[in-house]
Amino acid sequence: MAIVREGAKLGTQEMTIETGRIAKQAGGSVVVQYGDSQVLCTATMSGVRDLPFFPLTCEYVENFWAAGNIPGGYLRREGRPGDKATLTSRLIDRPCRPLFPDGMKNDTQVVAWVLSADMINDTDVMSITGCSAALMLSDIPWAGPVAGVRVGMVDGEFIANPTFEQRKNSVMDIILVATHTAIVMVEGLANEQPEDVMIDALEFGQKSVRDVLDMQLRLREAVGKTKKEFISPTIDADVMGAVAKAGKKDMSAAIMVKVKHERYDAIDAVKKTIVEKLSPKFPDQVGVIKEAVGALKKELIRETTLKGKRIDGRKLDEVRDITIEVGLIPRAHGSSLFTRGETQCLVTCTLGTDRDAQRMDTLEGDLRRRF
Repeated sequence: MAIVREGAKLGTQEMTIETGRIAKQAGGSVVVQYGDSQVLCTATMSGVRDLPFFPLTCEYVENFWAAGNIPGGYLRREGRPGDKATLTSRLIDRPCRPLFPDGMKNDTQVVAWVLSADMINDTDVMSITGCSAALMLSDIPWAGPVAGVRVGMVDGEFIANPTFEQRKNSVMDIILVATHTAIVMVEGLANEQPEDVMIDALEFGQKSVRDVLDMQLRLREAVGKTKKEFISPTIDADVMGAVAKAGKKDMSAAIMVKVKHERYDAIDAVKKTIVEKLSPKFPDQVGVIKEAVGALKKELIRETTLKGKRIDGRKLDEVRDITIEVGLIPRAHGSSLFTRGETQCLVTCTLGTDRDAQRMDTLEGDLRRRF
């Protein structure tokens, strides 16, 4: 396989994606580079597994050697994944997972491995784009591409992929993932910015990744593999019709029970009744009957919501009753109990000095920020 490299402007620098040099046996593999930071991204798919969910694994791996460092402390070996590795794995997962076909059960793995960290450009958003490119070049069915970008704002100016130094002075830190036509994921924080500024930041981020999306399409056209055919499974029409006839009325009533656990019990009772009633007629399709019951419930909830009424009886513009109590715990420095409907959150606060702060041994050093 020939080595192919493409480049695209992102912010003030060029991002390049290369394929054909490393990890040739993976379904798709690329090395994405921004500055002197590099990430190897691979995507691989195996056979179908008999599971009730899509077995997708997204993993972000960083080692100290990528920055020319040796782990500190008594242990000189790399330990378990740190908080940033876990959170970046989720950043990769969230925009990628919905673009796989419904009903896919193939064991799929997407991995981003940091090869070089230049201590100037963060590798997290690079990994999102790299994993998208790896999936695009592979034979895995996937409706990409997507591209990630970090949006900062310094002195009133938006910056695409700000450096670590620029992020210290930025009043926002937004990670955005987009396609050519939509924004598919947003995560981040800002220092009390108005709504119009945040909207402008999102539009700026989406415009910033257009060239990167085009670059992935060029790579796909040049060296992309033929995608494996996948047909999303459908529920047998006879079973679906029988389930609707046997339980639509009872399920409609069950989903409108206001108290959550009572509603769950009512739905389970309807499901049990339908399965008992139809299993003699469809003896080898009990699993299909249960799946059809779930589809019926989803359809009825959607119909009810589109008519302007939620399953607990609230209108679309109504919120649950909210109460907040403070000072519940005597010896904590602060405490509060937040209640919204049936959902509760007990929050505590403890104050300390700099001596209580934990020292963070990360790839980029201590990146604690103040907003």
